[in-house]
Amino acid sequence: MRLPCEVDVRSCHLPTLGLASRGKGVRAVVSLCQPPGGNELQPGARTEPGGRVCLLVSTMKDRQGARYKANPGNLKTFLSAVRLAHKGCDINTPLSTLTPVKTSEFEKYKTKMVITSKKDYPLSKNFPYSLEHLQASYCSLARVDMRMLCLKNLTKLDLSHNSIKKLPATIGDLTHLQELNLNDNQLETFSVPLCESTLQKSLQSLDLSKNKIKALPVQFCRFQELTNLNLNDNELRHLPFKIGQLTNLRFLSAARNKLRNLPCEFKMLSLEYLDLFGNTFEKPEVLPIIKLQVPLTLLESCGQAMLSYRIPYGRDIIPYHLCQDLDTAKTCVCGRFCLQSFIQGMTTMNLHSVAHTVVSVDNVGRTEAPVISYFCSLTCFVKSSDTLN
Repeated sequence: MRLPCEVDVRSCHLPTLGLASRGKGVRAVVSLCQPPGGNELQPGARTEPGGRVCLLVSTMKDRQGARYKANPGNLKTFLSAVRLAHKGCDINTPLSTLTPVKTSEFEKYKTKMVITSKKDYPLSKNFPYSLEHLQASYCSLARVDMRMLCLKNLTKLDLSHNSIKKLPATIGDLTHLQELNLNDNQLETFSVPLCESTLQKSLQSLDLSKNKIKALPVQFCRFQELTNLNLNDNELRHLPFKIGQLTNLRFLSAARNKLRNLPCEFKMLSLEYLDLFGNTFEKPEVLPIIKLQVPLTLLESCGQAMLSYRIPYGRDIIPYHLCQDLDTAKTCVCGRFCLQSFIQGMTTMNLHSVAHTVVSVDNVGRTEAPVISYFCSLTCFVKSSDTLN
């Protein structure tokens, strides 16, 4: 059992003698060891009082190591095995032997690895567990390597320029991941379970450009820490209509897609940069699409009440299909919620009201506002019925 770390050995008697330690931490390997033959030690070694195990600190200069009594009072964070050894209990964890430490074990933790060709991709060995930044580009990966999902310290994962077709929901187990680059792959969907993972609280930058994504689920808008989103060169026909929930989003690029309109909540964004070049936005329709039920169904009324009063709900409380209805509820221009009963219409807006910098919207260089799709509730319809008629 060995633990590579920085070690600073200090004598507890120095303060009583009025002396201060001038030592400096060095790279070392700390081992919990058992001498050969149980209590028998090697010739010339000092016997540890009452000890079946000892703590061995090995450095590059002293690979044989210096032995210390395993004292759990001073080694609370080492391992539970130390406590068992101090109490004289049986230790189920395998113990290291008193052998010299390999030179490779003194190497510092590797936090960054960049792989840019298939021939350099590791096949026979694991990735270093200490990695914080991993780039594996141009490696012809058809799927995400499951070994990457064990790198719990990852903050940046770059899998660009591969052939990945599907993302496993277990990427959400990378709780510290802040940047995810999936540029130039073969993705067609973005899964709902991934949107509901712990990445909601960590992911800040997401690059999905140059894929084949046709739609993003409404749950995608739960990435509320997202500040940078690149959706260029996909096949998107619309953006999630709850996109206004991405309150921290500052850079949005969705150029060269198939967007026909923008959702009403788009006006709630506060962007620094917006690029919608190369999309075929439609002109506003003269007549709105009306799907009203009078009076409202009980389900519609209950759903509106739950959302308005922010009543918690989940699959363990109400049926799954009702959760879906509530998750995909539309927001009326007056602020109320619509489920199955609504009026859908089109209008235009000035994109400069949501973004400081607006790149051209159409192929002729104009930055005029595209079509905005909005929803009205029954209440709004009743109040404006004279106008609509």
